[in-house]
Amino acid sequence: MSQIALPLVTARGAETVVLGPSLAPVIEALQASDRWPFRTAILAGPARSGKSLLARWFAESGAGEAIDDADTLPENDLFHRWNRAQADGHPLLLVSNRAPGAWTIALPDLASRLGSALLIEICAPDDELAAGLMVEHATRRGLGLNEQVMAYLVPRIERSHAGIETLIETIDRLSLERKAPVTISLVRDALAERSGEFQPRLL
Repeated sequence: MSQIALPLVTARGAETVVLGPSLAPVIEALQASDRWPFRTAILAGPARSGKSLLARWFAESGAGEAIDDADTLPENDLFHRWNRAQADGHPLLLVSNRAPGAWTIALPDLASRLGSALLIEICAPDDELAAGLMVEHATRRGLGLNEQVMAYLVPRIERSHAGIETLIETIDRLSLERKAPVTISLVRDALAERSGEFQPRLL
Protein backbone atom coordinates (compact mmCIF):
# COMPACT_ATOMS: atom_id res chain seq x y z
CA MET A 1 0.00 0.00 0.00
CA SER A 2 1.45 3.36 -1.00
CA GLN A 3 0.48 6.90 -0.17
CA ILE A 4 1.42 10.36 -1.33
CA ALA A 5 0.87 13.69 0.39
CA LEU A 6 -1.02 16.12 -1.82
CA PRO A 7 -0.45 18.95 -2.34
CA LEU A 8 3.26 18.79 -1.52
CA VAL A 9 3.41 22.42 -0.34
CA THR A 10 0.28 24.16 0.92
CA ALA A 11 -0.82 26.50 3.66
CA ARG A 12 -3.35 23.86 4.69
CA GLY A 13 -0.61 21.32 5.40
CA ALA A 14 -0.09 17.91 3.86
CA GLU A 15 -3.12 15.81 2.91
CA THR A 16 -2.98 12.14 2.06
CA VAL A 17 -4.15 10.42 -1.08
CA VAL A 18 -4.00 6.63 -0.97
CA LEU A 19 -2.68 5.10 -4.17
CA GLY A 20 -3.33 1.82 -5.90
CA PRO A 21 -3.07 0.49 -9.46
CA SER A 22 -6.60 1.64 -10.30
CA LEU A 23 -5.70 5.26 -9.47
CA ALA A 24 -2.33 5.37 -11.25
CA PRO A 25 -3.79 6.32 -14.67
CA VAL A 26 -5.61 9.25 -13.04
CA ILE A 27 -2.41 10.63 -11.50
CA GLU A 28 -0.54 10.16 -14.77
CA ALA A 29 -3.25 12.00 -16.73
CA LEU A 30 -3.27 14.91 -14.27
CA GLN A 31 0.48 15.21 -14.60
CA ALA A 32 0.24 15.42 -18.41
CA SER A 33 -2.05 18.44 -18.76
CA ASP A 34 0.13 19.81 -21.55
CA ARG A 35 -1.16 16.98 -23.73
CA TRP A 36 -4.87 17.41 -23.02
CA PRO A 37 -7.01 18.21 -26.08
CA PHE A 38 -7.82 21.94 -26.00
CA ARG A 39 -6.03 21.96 -22.61
CA THR A 40 -9.22 20.64 -20.96
CA ALA A 41 -10.00 17.50 -18.96
CA ILE A 42 -12.97 16.29 -16.94
CA LEU A 43 -12.24 14.39 -13.73
CA ALA A 44 -15.25 12.22 -12.92
CA GLY A 45 -15.75 9.73 -10.14
CA PRO A 46 -18.03 8.60 -7.33
CA ALA A 47 -18.57 10.38 -4.05
CA ARG A 48 -15.69 10.33 -1.53
CA SER A 49 -13.19 9.18 -4.18
CA GLY A 50 -10.77 12.08 -3.63
CA LYS A 51 -11.71 14.16 -6.67
CA SER A 52 -11.70 17.49 -4.84
CA LEU A 53 -8.36 16.78 -3.17
CA LEU A 54 -6.78 15.81 -6.48
CA ALA A 55 -8.22 18.93 -8.10
CA ARG A 56 -6.84 21.11 -5.31
CA TRP A 57 -3.42 19.52 -5.70
CA PHE A 58 -3.61 20.12 -9.46
CA ALA A 59 -4.48 23.80 -9.00
CA GLU A 60 -2.12 24.55 -6.12
CA SER A 61 0.79 22.89 -7.91
CA GLY A 62 0.37 25.51 -10.63
CA ALA A 63 -0.62 22.98 -13.30
CA GLY A 64 -3.80 24.87 -14.19
CA GLU A 65 -7.26 25.88 -13.03
CA ALA A 66 -9.68 23.43 -11.42
CA ILE A 67 -13.45 23.83 -11.08
CA ASP A 68 -15.16 21.54 -8.57
CA ASP A 69 -18.79 20.49 -9.16
CA ALA A 70 -18.48 21.89 -12.66
CA ASP A 71 -21.74 20.31 -13.78
CA THR A 72 -23.66 22.50 -11.31
CA LEU A 73 -22.38 25.81 -12.70
CA PRO A 74 -24.61 27.90 -14.98
CA GLU A 75 -23.72 27.00 -18.54
CA ASN A 76 -22.80 30.56 -19.50
CA ASP A 77 -20.39 30.77 -16.57
CA LEU A 78 -18.78 27.46 -17.48
CA PHE A 79 -18.50 28.50 -21.12
CA HIS A 80 -16.84 31.77 -20.06
CA ARG A 81 -14.34 29.92 -17.84
CA TRP A 82 -13.49 27.58 -20.73
CA ASN A 83 -12.93 30.50 -23.10
CA ARG A 84 -10.81 32.35 -20.55
CA ALA A 85 -8.61 29.31 -19.96
CA GLN A 86 -8.10 28.97 -23.71
CA ALA A 87 -7.21 32.65 -24.03
CA ASP A 88 -4.77 32.46 -21.11
CA GLY A 89 -3.26 29.20 -22.33
CA HIS A 90 -3.92 27.48 -18.98
CA PRO A 91 -5.12 23.87 -18.63
CA LEU A 92 -8.65 23.59 -17.22
CA LEU A 93 -9.75 20.68 -15.03
CA LEU A 94 -13.50 20.23 -14.56
CA VAL A 95 -14.58 18.01 -11.65
CA SER A 96 -17.89 16.19 -11.37
CA ASN A 97 -19.53 13.11 -9.87
CA ARG A 98 -20.83 12.38 -13.37
CA ALA A 99 -19.21 11.85 -16.74
CA PRO A 100 -20.14 14.58 -19.25
CA GLY A 101 -22.50 12.23 -21.08
CA ALA A 102 -24.80 12.44 -18.05
CA TRP A 103 -24.80 16.26 -17.94
CA THR A 104 -27.77 18.18 -19.34
CA ILE A 105 -26.27 20.87 -21.58
CA ALA A 106 -28.41 23.22 -23.65
CA LEU A 107 -25.63 25.32 -25.22
CA PRO A 108 -24.41 23.46 -28.34
CA ASP A 109 -21.01 25.21 -28.30
CA LEU A 110 -20.42 24.19 -24.69
CA ALA A 111 -21.54 20.63 -25.37
CA SER A 112 -19.09 20.30 -28.26
CA ARG A 113 -16.22 21.66 -26.18
CA LEU A 114 -16.91 19.33 -23.29
CA GLY A 115 -17.22 16.45 -25.73
CA SER A 116 -13.69 17.22 -26.94
CA ALA A 117 -12.20 17.25 -23.44
CA LEU A 118 -10.16 14.37 -22.04
CA LEU A 119 -12.26 12.26 -19.68
CA ILE A 120 -10.35 11.08 -16.59
CA GLU A 121 -12.43 8.60 -14.60
CA ILE A 122 -11.80 7.34 -11.06
CA CYS A 123 -12.77 3.67 -11.04
CA ALA A 124 -13.76 1.35 -8.21
CA PRO A 125 -10.88 0.62 -5.80
CA ASP A 126 -8.67 -2.39 -6.52
CA ASP A 127 -7.54 -4.61 -3.63
CA GLU A 128 -4.43 -2.55 -2.90
CA LEU A 129 -6.30 0.73 -2.92
CA ALA A 130 -9.19 -0.70 -0.88
CA ALA A 131 -6.75 -1.93 1.78
CA GLY A 132 -4.97 1.42 1.81
CA LEU A 133 -8.25 3.30 2.20
CA MET A 134 -9.26 1.11 5.14
CA VAL A 135 -5.93 1.72 6.86
CA GLU A 136 -6.12 5.47 6.21
CA HIS A 137 -9.67 5.85 7.55
CA ALA A 138 -8.88 3.62 10.53
CA THR A 139 -5.71 5.60 11.33
CA ARG A 140 -7.66 8.86 11.34
CA ARG A 141 -9.94 7.33 13.96
CA GLY A 142 -7.13 5.81 16.03
CA LEU A 143 -8.44 2.37 15.12
CA GLY A 144 -6.12 -0.62 14.82
CA LEU A 145 -6.64 -3.19 12.05
CA ASN A 146 -4.32 -6.17 12.34
CA GLU A 147 -3.19 -8.35 9.43
CA GLN A 148 -5.80 -11.06 10.10
CA VAL A 149 -8.63 -8.51 10.08
CA MET A 150 -7.32 -6.91 6.89
CA ALA A 151 -6.99 -10.29 5.17
CA TYR A 152 -10.59 -11.07 6.13
CA LEU A 153 -11.98 -7.71 5.01
CA VAL A 154 -10.27 -7.09 1.67
CA PRO A 155 -12.13 -9.77 -0.35
CA ARG A 156 -15.45 -8.97 1.35
CA ILE A 157 -15.78 -5.20 1.38
CA GLU A 158 -17.95 -3.15 -0.93
CA ARG A 159 -15.86 -1.88 -3.84
CA SER A 160 -16.66 1.80 -3.43
CA HIS A 161 -14.82 4.66 -1.75
CA ALA A 162 -17.87 5.78 0.23
CA GLY A 163 -18.71 2.19 1.21
CA ILE A 164 -15.22 1.60 2.61
CA GLU A 165 -15.35 4.82 4.61
CA THR A 166 -18.78 3.94 6.02
CA LEU A 167 -17.66 0.43 6.92
CA ILE A 168 -14.74 1.78 8.97
CA GLU A 169 -17.18 4.14 10.72
CA THR A 170 -19.35 1.13 11.57
CA ILE A 171 -16.38 -0.89 12.84
CA ASP A 172 -15.28 2.04 14.99
CA ARG A 173 -18.78 2.47 16.45
CA LEU A 174 -19.16 -1.23 17.27
CA SER A 175 -15.70 -1.28 18.86
CA LEU A 176 -16.61 1.69 21.05
CA GLU A 177 -20.05 0.33 21.95
CA ARG A 178 -18.61 -3.04 22.97
CA LYS A 179 -15.43 -1.59 24.46
CA ALA A 180 -13.65 -4.29 22.48
CA PRO A 181 -10.70 -4.44 20.07
CA VAL A 182 -11.28 -4.95 16.37
CA THR A 183 -11.49 -8.69 15.78
CA ILE A 184 -12.73 -10.80 12.88
CA SER A 185 -15.92 -11.43 14.84
CA LEU A 186 -16.51 -7.70 15.21
CA VAL A 187 -15.83 -6.85 11.58
CA ARG A 188 -18.07 -9.75 10.53
CA ASP A 189 -20.88 -8.06 12.45
CA ALA A 190 -20.01 -4.72 10.86
CA LEU A 191 -20.20 -6.25 7.38
CA ALA A 192 -23.53 -7.89 8.25
CA GLU A 193 -24.89 -4.59 9.55
CA ARG A 194 -23.88 -2.83 6.36
CA SER A 195 -25.62 -5.51 4.29
CA GLY A 196 -28.76 -5.42 6.43
CA GLU A 197 -28.25 -8.95 7.73
CA PHE A 198 -27.03 -8.01 11.21
CA GLN A 199 -28.85 -9.59 14.17
CA PRO A 200 -28.03 -8.18 17.65
CA ARG A 201 -26.54 -10.76 19.95
CA LEU A 202 -28.54 -11.80 23.00
CA LEU A 203 -26.76 -11.24 26.29
